Amino acid sequence: MNDDPSKKRLGRGLAALIGEMDRPVESKNPIPLERQIPIEFISRNPRNPRRVFTDAELEDLAQSIREHGVVQPVVVRPASGASDRYELIAGERRWRAAQRAGLTTLPIIMRDVDDRVALELAIIENVQRSDLNPVEEAAGYQQLIDEHEYTQADLAQVIGKSRSHVANTLRLLKLPGNVQDMITDGSLSAGHARCLITAENPGVLAERIVREGLSVRQAEALAQSEGKGGAEPKTGKASAAEKDADTKALEKLLSDVMGMKVDINHREKGGDVRIRYASLEQLDEICRRLQN
Repeated sequence: MNDDPSKKRLGRGLAALIGEMDRPVESKNPIPLERQIPIEFISRNPRNPRRVFTDAELEDLAQSIREHGVVQPVVVRPASGASDRYELIAGERRWRAAQRAGLTTLPIIMRDVDDRVALELAIIENVQRSDLNPVEEAAGYQQLIDEHEYTQADLAQVIGKSRSHVANTLRLLKLPGNVQDMITDGSLSAGHARCLITAENPGVLAERIVREGLSVRQAEALAQSEGKGGAEPKTGKASAAEKDADTKALEKLLSDVMGMKVDINHREKGGDVRIRYASLEQLDEICRRLQN
């Protein structure tokens, strides 16, 4: 049973606090909470759960900032042991893009919160914006558990997700590093990865799932077959090995042209073509080609 009185405030939910982050708080000794400050006075939060910022997304945001400025202030707190210095709570992508755009000042909203609340706010802000990849999200949850004695029920209440979502997300941390890397770069979905948590060779199976473009259901069957002597799973669909020579040749041609993995699944009536991309840059390239 969790009797920590500091957790009782969770009843109102951090979603309410996120809504308040854009408003100054009242204080007996008010200080200007919304203002422009030199960008070099702001430092990143090393505890920020978000770790991956692609060059393409930063450049897109930097271009927008050059044209329109920073529309939404970043949220900061006073840096420990330094006057007139601030640590980011939310908005690291804006801070990075603003530097790239050549800005010398940045609008801020200051919140005087402790480490626990700062981490909570950073996680929920990123989760609500879908800015965290599943591994970053899981690491953030684990950090709250390890450092602030949260239970999975506490986390579910804080972030506004189901307890099963929290539990399933945390399970991703049981996978080896190379599989977590595949989740991070987008080549393997969290749904596929969860099928591999109890597998004996998750890395090998993950590579096969990506290589053959298997569905989550096929990945589940593959993981189950590993524990049954390696029998091939019955997927109900033609596997890559069963494709005829013409289909394979067309797949290779398209893969060479696109520079990405292309799968063609032809059936009696129609079929589908899947183009697998590993980064936002590749997705942008697909969109550009389709538009042209």
